[in-house]
Amino acid sequence: MSSRALILIVVIGAFGVLTALALMDVGFFGILEPHFKSYGGAQVFVDLVIVCVLSCIWMAHDSRSSGLPAWPFIVLTLAAGSFGPMTYLLVREFRGRSAA
Repeated sequence: MSSRALILIVVIGAFGVLTALALMDVGFFGILEPHFKSYGGAQVFVDLVIVCVLSCIWMAHDSRSSGLPAWPFIVLTLAAGSFGPMTYLLVREFRGRSAA
C-alpha cells in the first residue's frame, strides 16, 4: 500500500469519526445552522460549496484520463461533501496500482 493511500485512509477515517460525532451531537441541520448566522459563517459555507463544485469539475475531467467513472463520486460529493473527492483519490490510487 502506498503512503498516499494510507494517508487518504487515515484522513477519511478521522474525518468520518468527526462527522459521525457532529451528526450525533447536533444533527445534519445543526451542522449547517451556524453558517447562516453571520457573514463569517456564510463565507465558510460558500467557500466549501465552491471547493466541492471545483472538485466535481476536476473529477469529471480527470475521469477521462484515468478511466474511472466520476458520477458515483460526484453524487457522493453532493451528498457528503469532501468524502467524494477523497474517495475518488483513494479509488484512483488503488486502481492505478492494480493497472501498473
